[in-house]
Amino acid sequence: MATARKDSPGTPVPSGPPDLRVAPDAVADGRPAELGPEALRALAHPLRIRILDLLPSHGPLTASRLGEILGESSGSTSYHLRQLAKHGLVREVEGKGTARERWWERTPGGFSISSAGKDSPAGRQTAEAVNSEFLRLRHERVMAFLRATQEADEEALGTWLGATTFTTNNLWASPEQMVAVVEAWEQFAAEHLDPLRGQEGDAGTVPVEIHFDAFPTVDLHGNPL
Repeated sequence: MATARKDSPGTPVPSGPPDLRVAPDAVADGRPAELGPEALRALAHPLRIRILDLLPSHGPLTASRLGEILGESSGSTSYHLRQLAKHGLVREVEGKGTARERWWERTPGGFSISSAGKDSPAGRQTAEAVNSEFLRLRHERVMAFLRATQEADEEALGTWLGATTFTTNNLWASPEQMVAVVEAWEQFAAEHLDPLRGQEGDAGTVPVEIHFDAFPTVDLHGNPL
């Protein structure tokens, strides 16, 4: 089963597939809450996932602007925003916009999705489908960046030289050792990534993604993936 972490440190789930964590900010126990069945079903729509995926990097957006980016009508994006808002996944930006032009942002606090512990095959399949779509979109952005580097000038390349990396380490480790690695990542994230939050629009900053993946390359029965 797919293992993914997005914009967040993760927590291993020894008895099942780990969860996908999306844009967690500070929450009471340090971990974003898992989506309930109704919210998960509401999210299980490619356009809604795409909307949630766009908001962090593009900043607050109106339904009209989202429609332009996604090639959809503003009526369609407005409807899906309202459905996401019903489940607390997006919210209106206070003090911005008008009655006719509402601005939306992803709700701070984040959420997690796991197929582990779901009480029905349909629930597990829905969780897997949503996780897979988030991962597909992440891969799209990685490939878009690689294509952009082919067209960038030397000055632009020099600016990001040393600030971008795609790293894979193929090792052998026990579950206990992997727990230690994930815990070390969580500490690193708290020390180095959390201070970067809330800098949207600050001079010299651009949207970035920082990934950390840690997963066995065998299935739950020990068969190679």
